[in-house]
Amino acid sequence: MSELKQRISDEMKAAMRAKAKARLGTIRMILAELKRIEVDERIELDDARVLATLDKMQKQRRDSIEQFNAASRDDLADIEQQELLVIKEFLPQPLTEAELTAIVNTAVADSGAQGMQEMGKVMALVKPQVQGRADMGAISQLVKNRLNS
Repeated sequence: MSELKQRISDEMKAAMRAKAKARLGTIRMILAELKRIEVDERIELDDARVLATLDKMQKQRRDSIEQFNAASRDDLADIEQQELLVIKEFLPQPLTEAELTAIVNTAVADSGAQGMQEMGKVMALVKPQVQGRADMGAISQLVKNRLNS
């Protein structure tokens, strides 16, 4: 079992003991998604895949919050916000703007990319380094800006 998945399981047990229903529900949802992936693909998840799944769940919560706020459904947005806070606990510390810029600049130099048509090469180098630590939309914009300059 991956180290991160084990940590999530341990947190579930702690939430059960503390009778923290909202937290417990979110952690169970995370574990259910991880189990679904393992069963569907017949694999044992490693930390990188768990991080990718958590990152995807985080993005889903952000999108939902945005849509609920637009529809004036603050009650549902609050629930999604609480879930997002629990999910973020298991993700690594976010990267700073300077760190992201340095990673993008290094990836552009390493790939030898000259224009937008080679953006895929740069993103392939950047993505593993920032998975779960930065919004991929923001990274994509950074890469576009760097390749256009």
